[in-house]
Amino acid sequence: MSASRMASRRRSREAALQVLYAVDLTARDEPPAPSAQEMFESAASHFELPEGARAFAKELVLGVVARRDELDACISRHAANWRVERMAAVDRNVLRLASYEICATDTPAAVVIDEAVELARRFGADRSPAFVNGILDALAREEVGA
Repeated sequence: MSASRMASRRRSREAALQVLYAVDLTARDEPPAPSAQEMFESAASHFELPEGARAFAKELVLGVVARRDELDACISRHAANWRVERMAAVDRNVLRLASYEICATDTPAAVVIDEAVELARRFGADRSPAFVNGILDALAREEVGA
């Protein structure tokens, strides 16, 4: 994969994480909450993404939202003593994003984990990268035998 495509995918993941974070927090508000599609379209106008990167970010957001319960169950199996709903919102959404990418795309698990750890480092707390890495490593071993 070319360096520019990798950078574009990284920006896609950053945008997707920010939209998923907003979707997650909005879901707690009084109904009716805007749909993930509406939130993506609204947020996407604030990101300078090439069309391919925008499409990938949208795929990630809509895929995570559609499979959230399944992804949360998978994360829960690997998060000893942590309930998904009690995790920090950034960590929870980084894990959902990466879990979706491991389970539903052809991106190699090692790449997904590295990218997720970087997202956790950039947007999460001091302990977020290690937390995310540990859960995703266990998940990847189970899902793809990585």
